[in-house]
Amino acid sequence: MDTVAIYCRLSDEDKDKNRKLDESESIKNQKILLTRYAIEKGWSIYKIYSDDDYSGLDINRPSFNRMIQDAKEGKFNIVLCKHQSRFSRDIEIVERYLHRKFPEWGIRFVSLTDHVDTLDDTNKKSRQINSLVNEWYCEDISKSVRATFKVKREEGKFIGSFAPYGYKKDPKDKNRLIIDEDAARVIKKIFNWYLEGYGTQHIAYKLNKMDIPNPTKYKQNKGLKYKNSSQTDSYGLWNKTTIRRILRNEVYIGNMVQGKREKVNYKSKKVNSKKRKDWIVVKNTHEPIIKPETFKLVQRRLNEKIRSTVKGKPHIFAGKVRCMDCKSTMYKVKTDKYEYLRCKLYARDPRKRLCTSHSIRLDRLEDVVIKKIKEQFKKVNDDNLVHSLYNQIQFNKEVQLIQKEINNIDKQIKEKDYLIQNLYIDKVNGIISDELFLSLNNKFKYEKENLLKNKETKLKEIKNIKEYFEDLEKWREIVLKYKKVNKLTYNMVNQLINYIEVGEKDKDKREQKVKIYWRF
Repeated sequence: MDTVAIYCRLSDEDKDKNRKLDESESIKNQKILLTRYAIEKGWSIYKIYSDDDYSGLDINRPSFNRMIQDAKEGKFNIVLCKHQSRFSRDIEIVERYLHRKFPEWGIRFVSLTDHVDTLDDTNKKSRQINSLVNEWYCEDISKSVRATFKVKREEGKFIGSFAPYGYKKDPKDKNRLIIDEDAARVIKKIFNWYLEGYGTQHIAYKLNKMDIPNPTKYKQNKGLKYKNSSQTDSYGLWNKTTIRRILRNEVYIGNMVQGKREKVNYKSKKVNSKKRKDWIVVKNTHEPIIKPETFKLVQRRLNEKIRSTVKGKPHIFAGKVRCMDCKSTMYKVKTDKYEYLRCKLYARDPRKRLCTSHSIRLDRLEDVVIKKIKEQFKKVNDDNLVHSLYNQIQFNKEVQLIQKEINNIDKQIKEKDYLIQNLYIDKVNGIISDELFLSLNNKFKYEKENLLKNKETKLKEIKNIKEYFEDLEKWREIVLKYKKVNKLTYNMVNQLINYIEVGEKDKDKREQKVKIYWRF
């Protein structure tokens, strides 16, 4: 008696197709159909192998590979499928087993609906054509899916399986992100700590000390079947790479960033990283966790590559103090009593006198800077703030007027489109000549192009006004925030100061020039 192995498979794309076309493809119905056929043929069923939610191109299907191993060991002599595509959509796999390995192992392959039977040599060509058609099908599906995903990405829709840490998928719309309050609090901590001067390694240490699970562990604790290919343990510990990735991610200011990586092709699992210019970024698609100005400050510090101390924080002027003469960075040196900043070029080889030391005590520099900040803020009194508020009202009025002009331009563009459309109708109906059509059509198109250019100019005007006001608003907030502060912090220095230049001491006058280059 012949012994048969029944193999069933269903993938996501098949499920979508089934709902529209063929309910008999379900795993359950495949098993019923194939079992009935085997009994009718008088075959003894060795085992039913089943892979649910696996692509026909996947060579790592668990039940499929168990069946292949059992076939190799001679545990049955027939493999039965509903359709050849259930066995595989990969032409190489079909050729390897149906036409090489199975004959070597004495295995016969039979598929029901497309009448494939390797016992019949006459239908070998039809089997190979089926393989080719199945592969074309996969290629077409792959192109279709890629095109659909590209459109969704460009529309700012989230298409990932799992939301970025700090967000979750909206239950009402799986392509929209909403804030996950628990994780968002951790995101805010990370950004705030970094602006306070803590390094990425120390932030990871602080989170681990607080027993806060890392993003992978957090998602798994929420019951999500999330897997991280780079995960090294199951303890849920944070590391500096994860922290840096979070600090760089624009998703936290409300921008959707997708398409960072791409599969080589539909038959390969290899994924390549794409250049930043090829990423798909859509702004303001969801509620931000981090303010844009906070994000900018963080990016600035990341780009400056300031190293933290053993305690996890650099000194408050780290990376911001330069020698006034040679422009090289001044770095910290420590004695038993004090901490100093010294010219790096001079310190490289003091004997060569490439520069002078420009040495200044850190505590003295702090006193100088706080004094200069207070002097700067004295220039911004309450009258200035009232004047700024008045400017805001004026800006809003100006924006409203420009918006009215844009609305009027849009109306004129619609009129031009209507005229151009009617021109075509008149031409087709023979109401106007070809010459008149071309003349009027070119005229209306030219007028429309000018309207579009005018609209673009108006939109830029609004953008410039808003950006100017945002800077004004930012400056006002900074003034109100730091006006009465008597102690410097890393965050304060980072927000207010671009860099500081320190001159050499004048030993006779006992003076040392310190020049501050402000960010505002």
